[in-house]
Amino acid sequence: MAEQQRADDSPDEFYIFIRTLSGKILTVRVSLDDSVRELKVKLNAQDSSLTPDRIRLIYRYSQLQDDLPLRHYGITPNCFLHLISRRELSRAEPALTTAGKLLLYKGGSSRSDAGDNPRLFQGPHRVPVRAVGRSWSTFQKPCPTWHEPVVPPTCRAHLPGRGIFQCSITGLSFEVKSAVTITYRYATWTRHLSEADQETWMPAGPLFRIEVQPGVVRAVHLPHFICLAEGVNTSLCSVAHFKSGKMTLERPTRLIAFSAVLENPSFSLLGVLWRRLRSTLNSLPMHSLVLIFQQLSAASTTLHLYLIPDDNSVKQAIEKQEMNWNSKLIPKPSPFNPLFFGCVYKVTSTNFVVIMPEAHLPFCYKSPKEQQLFVEIYIREMAEEIGLLMTDIRNGTVVWRASLRSGDISLPAPVSKTFSGAAFMKKHKTELCSRMRQLSTILLHLRDANVINSDEEEEVQGQDTSHRRSRVLLELAEKKGLEAQEQLYQILRMKDPYLIADLEKSS
Repeated sequence: MAEQQRADDSPDEFYIFIRTLSGKILTVRVSLDDSVRELKVKLNAQDSSLTPDRIRLIYRYSQLQDDLPLRHYGITPNCFLHLISRRELSRAEPALTTAGKLLLYKGGSSRSDAGDNPRLFQGPHRVPVRAVGRSWSTFQKPCPTWHEPVVPPTCRAHLPGRGIFQCSITGLSFEVKSAVTITYRYATWTRHLSEADQETWMPAGPLFRIEVQPGVVRAVHLPHFICLAEGVNTSLCSVAHFKSGKMTLERPTRLIAFSAVLENPSFSLLGVLWRRLRSTLNSLPMHSLVLIFQQLSAASTTLHLYLIPDDNSVKQAIEKQEMNWNSKLIPKPSPFNPLFFGCVYKVTSTNFVVIMPEAHLPFCYKSPKEQQLFVEIYIREMAEEIGLLMTDIRNGTVVWRASLRSGDISLPAPVSKTFSGAAFMKKHKTELCSRMRQLSTILLHLRDANVINSDEEEEVQGQDTSHRRSRVLLELAEKKGLEAQEQLYQILRMKDPYLIADLEKSS
């Protein structure tokens, strides 16, 4: 199905796939100018039970807004979106599925006692999360008690009562018995896992340092990137605890897609490990990501292509590094087959490009604090469309395919027309106030860069509309000077490249 080609009768239309929680897959022909609402209408034409007002669509862990075009979300041919309907949700257990990686189930530990009044909690540094229950009603005003920064990148979550809560940035989830404050941050496997243990155990997800009052957390969901759909031996999975420099292992209570669940946990340094077996080293399937960044200050078109496990800590480290290199992310789909640690994958193109230092990428896990492996793709003359492929060198199987179009690339402007961040913000202030999205993530990056402090972040989040929040942020950056405005501009180029490209074209 992933080999479905662009619609034959229109070069501007292509197919995408919609997966429901029940596993049903629908094929829909769309164009980038279709709104999310129009996509829902097309789904309703295929299945009358999918009423547009009663379904939600998820792509790359974000809920799609009805009034925005598909272009805004970087929708690509053959990509998968996830659909959640009220009918499916009422039957679903509160387990975290592919579509549910940004979901927060509030109110109870099972569907029988799920809350009837779910709320949307957003806050400072503050992890964007969603509340889902039997009702679709949400309150858009930020909750100042969900998540506040301590010392970056440490985060503190104030959970207001009994329920299951998930951080959509880290993937951590907590089922709690009552209101509680939880502090957590990423740690580094290579710092705590001895060389001898690294011979036996393989990291299968991020490592976290978690601090919480004892006895309040009923269960913790620790993210992992092992593909369970391939029938792997789950008995090889363990949860590692590190205390006083020593590692102890515990079998998870249960293993579900993307998470290992540990009931009645004790907290220290926690993370998911997978036992290495010589016979299965290259046959353990992994969820993976392909990240492509364009270096905006480089000559012609220079891209960095990464192949990594689906680990948010690694992804965020790469994004931060590329932002420092003045790069922008070019959204493309993930591999359509599970990949395998220890295997090598070859990157090729349908057009002439220069790939350095070589076209081969080994698939492995590297700590977020280590330099991640990537290949550099140099394109002297950008064609209308360039095809990129990734194949398994063991058998020549294509595991990933994407089209790089001229509209994806930011062409270098003549020096006389190059806008500084300050000039760009001033010229497009009105449009940015109405069109700027992902404000919580933008504030997170600004905090990490020490551009704003917690009081200033509270001031922005405390505004009653998205328009006012955007305006206060822009005015705050303007008061701080040229460097702050340049930093905000670069963050916007990274997190919403389509918006920035559209505004720059209007210049």
